[in-house]
Amino acid sequence: MAITASDIKTLRERTGAGMGDCKKALEETGDLEKAVDWLRQKGIAKAAKKSGRVATEGLVHSYIHGSGRVGVLVEVNAETDFVSRNEQFQALVNDIALHIAASAPLYLTKEEVPADVLARESAIYRQRALDEGKPEKIVDRIVESALKKFYEDSCLLEQKFIKDDSKTMAQVVTEAVSTIGENIKIRRFARFELGEGLEKKTDDFAAEVAAVSGVKA
Repeated sequence: MAITASDIKTLRERTGAGMGDCKKALEETGDLEKAVDWLRQKGIAKAAKKSGRVATEGLVHSYIHGSGRVGVLVEVNAETDFVSRNEQFQALVNDIALHIAASAPLYLTKEEVPADVLARESAIYRQRALDEGKPEKIVDRIVESALKKFYEDSCLLEQKFIKDDSKTMAQVVTEAVSTIGENIKIRRFARFELGEGLEKKTDDFAAEVAAVSGVKA
């Protein structure tokens, strides 16, 4: 089956699944009806239909790393207070907080990355590619690939889940929507690391330089 944009659009309208999921379903099955079943088996179609429902309940959860050097606050929303008291939902929220502590995302989604940050990153990747002698005609593809890696490193929903790197955090949430039966959204988070953003004392820095160089401070 030759997959067309029209096929993907039709499948999306029938299932409510994302464009990428629809394309993958068609590639895996080669048939529109089988693709619908594939999405339903994966729980993707069901989850996508729930994604438009309002989620205003949920939890604000805190996680402190054992050493006390890293702390996380995260708000995860669900549709009902009943689900927010559900052990599976609470375990999900704790896993999200633990992941944030370990992976230090800067943004929640790709859409949250400021335009000036993207422009700066793109300029750096472009210049690096040119400096390495890459042909101009493939530089755009190199920049696109580098930005994809930037998103995967910096955006929570694009990161690989620390407990199962075969899934992104977005997929973890989608699966939870399917099994719990309500729309679930990570709304916001904050991560704190002890001493982050503070300059070290000059004497401490001098001592470190001396230790590396073998010269007395």
